[in-house]
Amino acid sequence: MTKVMGAAMRRIQAGNALTAFGIGFTVPFLYIYVAQVRGLGSMAATSAFVAFAVSALVALPLTGRVIDRRGPVPVVIGAAVAASAGALSLGLSTGIVPILLSALALGAGQAVMQPALATMIVWCSTPGTRTRAFALQFFMQNLGLGIGGLIGGQIVDESRPASFTLLFGIEAVMFLVLAGVILTVRMPHAPSIKDAVPRDESRSGGAWKRLLEHKAMVKLLVLGFVIFFACYGQFESGLAAFGTEAAGISPSTLGFALAANTGAIVVAQFVVLKLVEKRRRSRVIALVGLIWTVAWVIAGFSGLGHGSAMMAAAAFITTYALFGIGEAMLSPTLAPLVADLAPEGSVGQYNSAFALVKQMALALGPLGVPLGAGVPMLYIGVFVVVSLGIAWLALRLGTQLSAVQDKPSLLKGEAVPAVVVPAAEPERVPA
Repeated sequence: MTKVMGAAMRRIQAGNALTAFGIGFTVPFLYIYVAQVRGLGSMAATSAFVAFAVSALVALPLTGRVIDRRGPVPVVIGAAVAASAGALSLGLSTGIVPILLSALALGAGQAVMQPALATMIVWCSTPGTRTRAFALQFFMQNLGLGIGGLIGGQIVDESRPASFTLLFGIEAVMFLVLAGVILTVRMPHAPSIKDAVPRDESRSGGAWKRLLEHKAMVKLLVLGFVIFFACYGQFESGLAAFGTEAAGISPSTLGFALAANTGAIVVAQFVVLKLVEKRRRSRVIALVGLIWTVAWVIAGFSGLGHGSAMMAAAAFITTYALFGIGEAMLSPTLAPLVADLAPEGSVGQYNSAFALVKQMALALGPLGVPLGAGVPMLYIGVFVVVSLGIAWLALRLGTQLSAVQDKPSLLKGEAVPAVVVPAAEPERVPA
């Protein structure tokens, strides 16, 4: 990694962490703010969450080609400004219509930022250093979210709407800080692993058509959807419903479980990284599927009612901690693999496609609530099978990857040149 790449990476990671800190101020309290503080009820709060999902699903399909044509820097800056406006407006809004419009702007800005920042990290790393770069990003995000949520919880007061306005104002400032930091970044451009997609000059079609003809990427998108639906999509929906309804878990215990998840990520991230860096990515993902299978079995034990309330709580907290260990293994695996599968000039498109799949999985995650609350053991059984399916899909994906794509440590010791892209002229990629 060159000095230019290292300096750019440090600024990107710092801006990313500060943004996560700002988001952490508001995410845990959005439902309370809309439903109770503004007195609009649960349906309005649910509609705000839906607006977040819809704005992401609308914006992301259009994002990839803009990143590839104009570069990620202007996209991050534009998304940060939009998100800042949405956050500030949300903190000042009192009616359902302005709240929904604010949520649309905030949701779209946050969604577009993800693939643009991921592309910046790809440009500032080599195939051999990408694993560690994305692990650091995930670590900093979770640390920022955790600290932001902890401090925000000390500021909020349901009897004082101004305290929530302050939180959203801090979030808005953090987005502007990100934009300011990114403006100072001098972007290098590291080449991707060559021949990610066999090139056929006679082929025609748009970027999405070419992506969908890439078998390995399609398999990764399917695998990503299952992973995000089975884990992230269940945290605050189906699994929470299972815990409170079937296992008798108190809200405070649920809070401890979420803290255990974040704690496991923060503690395990760099320990796990040493294991991940030297292993095949497909097998690491398969191992995560097996770990999550154990997590779901332990969650099922908490709902059987054969032990004490303390045993049930311990089992439930353990489930969330095991999910965190799996997340720590995936963070340096999935995002770098997306980048290494992308042909030159299509990193933004591939990152946007993967972010879109993630948003779809999160939007569908609450479908698990009726099962988790009404038929708890069937719910557990379904996700035990789904987790085993993750392991199977990962091994199948491994057959579609080249040796270097599956195990980038094979590149260790090779010199990878970097080409500096002039800051005043964003790279132009042929259509």
